[in-house]
Amino acid sequence: MRLILAILIPWLQFFTIGRPFAGLICLFLQITLIGWIPAAIWSVYALSQYTTDQKIKEAIGQR
Repeated sequence: MRLILAILIPWLQFFTIGRPFAGLICLFLQITLIGWIPAAIWSVYALSQYTTDQKIKEAIGQR
């Protein structure tokens, strides 16, 4: 579900993973139609980093 959100509404996905400042920057980038593609790519990349961090925390046993 977050992947679909990252592609369709990239700025909102940053708020769901706890990065509001990046979400605001992404929103300004997304305002232009040309900036939508880089914003979506950045959002998908940030989401993949977030899930990797979550898996590492689970493996270590931290919350």
